[in-house]
Amino acid sequence: MTGCLLLHGFTGSPYEVEPLADHLRKHGWKISMPTLPGHGHLKEDMKKVTWKDWIQKAEEELRLLLKECSVVYVVGFSMGGMIAAYLSTKYPVTKLVLLNACVYYINPGQMFSHMAEAIKSNFTADSKDLMKRYMQKSLSTPVRAVVHFRRLVKVLKPELAKVTVPTLILQGECDDLVEPRSAHYIYQSIQSTSKEIHFLPQSKHILCHDCESDQVVSLVEEFLTREPEGADIRV
Repeated sequence: MTGCLLLHGFTGSPYEVEPLADHLRKHGWKISMPTLPGHGHLKEDMKKVTWKDWIQKAEEELRLLLKECSVVYVVGFSMGGMIAAYLSTKYPVTKLVLLNACVYYINPGQMFSHMAEAIKSNFTADSKDLMKRYMQKSLSTPVRAVVHFRRLVKVLKPELAKVTVPTLILQGECDDLVEPRSAHYIYQSIQSTSKEIHFLPQSKHILCHDCESDQVVSLVEEFLTREPEGADIRV
């Protein structure tokens, strides 16, 4: 049996990777989409957990899949990408997929550009949603949780050099929370002989729900179902 673990991002939920999970489930694969500790609806819960708890939960879910499945893929979005990469160095993961993995997070230039567009457009419905997202992120996330998020990235960043499994890296070029140079850094750091990097020119942060989501699903599916072979691809 084939299994696939999908990990969401910081302050997020499985919703962030749900469209991809739903599609991959059609192959008959066993899908695991855990909610990391402290995440979900109650932001107060974020004050009770640490970065180690997030890794531990992902690790527990991966172990369960490995007990049942002979082939296991791991997909990580944003912070989940950093955890996924780390797990691939400790366990027999067959392939790794990183979606807007957050080596360098929060892109100030892109953020201010979007805010300027919102003001210029006199706050259309779309721009209001964008501003609302920024406000919710900044106001509802406990400072303690942000400290642990940064700690996780700092600790796991050096671990990228230990990644050797076939890896697909996808990055939205309009990402307003993760700097696109993160993808370049990961591509250069990992030691995988088979690795691909693709940039989505119109996509922002939540790739699986953005305007190029169909392309994201297609790229991931093609990568995971392809027979393993040496490759070095940039698009």
